[in-house]
Amino acid sequence: MSDSAVRHRERLVMPCRGRVLGCLLLALQAAPGYAEIEGMSGVLLVSGALTNSPCVLDMTSADQAIDLGSVPRNQLLQPGDEASPVAFQLRFVDCRRASGSLLNERTGNLVWSAYQPVVSVAFLGQADPDDPRLLKVRGVTGMGLRLTDALGRDVRLGARGEPLFLDRGSDTLTWQVRPTRTRAALTSGAFRATLDFRLVYE
Repeated sequence: MSDSAVRHRERLVMPCRGRVLGCLLLALQAAPGYAEIEGMSGVLLVSGALTNSPCVLDMTSADQAIDLGSVPRNQLLQPGDEASPVAFQLRFVDCRRASGSLLNERTGNLVWSAYQPVVSVAFLGQADPDDPRLLKVRGVTGMGLRLTDALGRDVRLGARGEPLFLDRGSDTLTWQVRPTRTRAALTSGAFRATLDFRLVYE
């Protein structure tokens, strides 16, 4: 290797000591074929979360659209009347065999298993002003949304739900949402609501 080549290599290497990012950028600039072409560059935004939980929520469950379809008015004639329910699910993957325990906030009892993870789901949303047990909808009045778990137990907005066991590998948990009449005057039209959820492990 000639003296000029050695000096050129030193100019590339010396500024990189202790500065990994600068070294990478300098190497890319020096490498043939990496010259920027106008209009041919972009940015990749990469995000994620490092978690320590016994299960992973499937990405298709994280953001869902639940279509209740067309709700007939004649199913909601009196306060407390309910229309047909629609089910939605949260799917969990990569569940490992692990002990789990959670305090049931409704009963004060500890729910535990030596072999299965235990999860509680808290649903968060704006309560209906006429019936705080229901999720408020926008676009119509006289109707809210009632949420229940697979056993028909009411979901309390903003509070942890009943502790639920998860099977090893993959598992799916199911809830139902149903339009429910409130005491306000019933109006017709398109409606919508937003519901967030959080998973709780211990």
